[in-house]
Amino acid sequence: MSELDPALLARIQFAANISFHILFPTITIALGWFLLFFKLRFVRTGEQHWLDAYYFWVKVFALTFALGVVSGITMSFQFGTNWPGFMETVGNIAGPLLAYEVLTAFFLEASFLGIMLFGRKRVGERMHTLATALVAGGTTLSAFWILALNSWMQTPVGFEMIDGVAHPTDWFAIVFNPSFPYRLSHMLLASGLTASFLVAGLSAYRWLRGDRGQDVRAALRAGVFVAALLIPLQILAGDLHGLNTLEHQPAKVAAMEGVWQDEKGAPALIFAIPNEETRSNDYAIGIPKLASLILTHDPDGEIKGLDSFIGEHPPVAPVFWGFRVMVGIGLLMLAVSWWTAWRLRRGGEPSMWQARALLAMTFSGWVATLAGWYVTEIGRQPWLVTGVLRTGDAISATPAPIIGISLAAYLLLYVALLAAYVSVLFYLARHRGKPDHRPAVAGLQEA
Repeated sequence: MSELDPALLARIQFAANISFHILFPTITIALGWFLLFFKLRFVRTGEQHWLDAYYFWVKVFALTFALGVVSGITMSFQFGTNWPGFMETVGNIAGPLLAYEVLTAFFLEASFLGIMLFGRKRVGERMHTLATALVAGGTTLSAFWILALNSWMQTPVGFEMIDGVAHPTDWFAIVFNPSFPYRLSHMLLASGLTASFLVAGLSAYRWLRGDRGQDVRAALRAGVFVAALLIPLQILAGDLHGLNTLEHQPAKVAAMEGVWQDEKGAPALIFAIPNEETRSNDYAIGIPKLASLILTHDPDGEIKGLDSFIGEHPPVAPVFWGFRVMVGIGLLMLAVSWWTAWRLRRGGEPSMWQARALLAMTFSGWVATLAGWYVTEIGRQPWLVTGVLRTGDAISATPAPIIGISLAAYLLLYVALLAAYVSVLFYLARHRGKPDHRPAVAGLQEA
């Protein structure tokens, strides 16, 4: 591989784009439902603090939505500039699914977002609440179509190849492909946890700074209790997703578990350094037979090793470590959310240590989501569409220096935008001050 390999640079560029983009939909998908909850509580009780919470978090939603839209646009450019082979081969399937996402989801979000932000005093309470519900539904529908495409790329069905081009034969099978239900549920739960810890973390930040109004308390409790509810469901969904992956993508699971040879009673490795030269693990520490028990529900069950997929398995180290980062963050989420929920269960307040822990976990959902995304996407290699299109066959002839220049520009811009986004969130939290009872447009203009 040359020092400036265009395929590697193109892969890094797309990874950078999608890593930056996924941060924002991961928040907005679930944050829209938090907003609907706050609004419905206000409508039902008439208590002002629920509307105050709504006004604060609708600003966060609007900012996050805007960054999600603009970062998503840059990804579509790369299909033509860096990956023309993708659309040439599977465009008959990918194109319509992306179009469905724009037509049924993005237009729904964008149309009613304006009413959410600026229309409460103009359209009435019921219509404003309905607009909030439609935006929340639109974000989820958007995830539905994107994950249908991504899942199809992992487990493609419902098509036939004619002259090297995929043609759909069964759209129902394409959308509801074998991995789609597991991937969709896993991602929606990940979004719920990401938004929950963001809500709880920023609320804890406000609480630690002495802003302990009812709106702060309500948002903090909502974030903590939703996280405490969702994390066991995510563990269950992850287990089911792992079993589905073992069935359809056994090489990915072998990389996740660091299993090199076919093995019965495989241990669950807590720590190891995968060594692709010796095709073994250095400094391995594991729990005997646990991997087989989890994956086959039999302590002596057999797991196919990476040696069964020579030339057809992904790079092991990033998949192996990405999986452990995701699981580790999940266990931290479980501990922090349940610990704090126990204290809050009877209307109490968090301790200083609990508030600091929530603040430290504000963006933990991002870390877990990115780690899981890398496991999913790197774990599919060397395939862009499993069994249909190899990654190396889809790359363009764009020279490496051109890709490198655009990659550097993207990275610099993304770092700046991400820093600005995080700083604005904490600026909003610091300068919330007294609750603003005026329409949302006034609060947005002042922010």
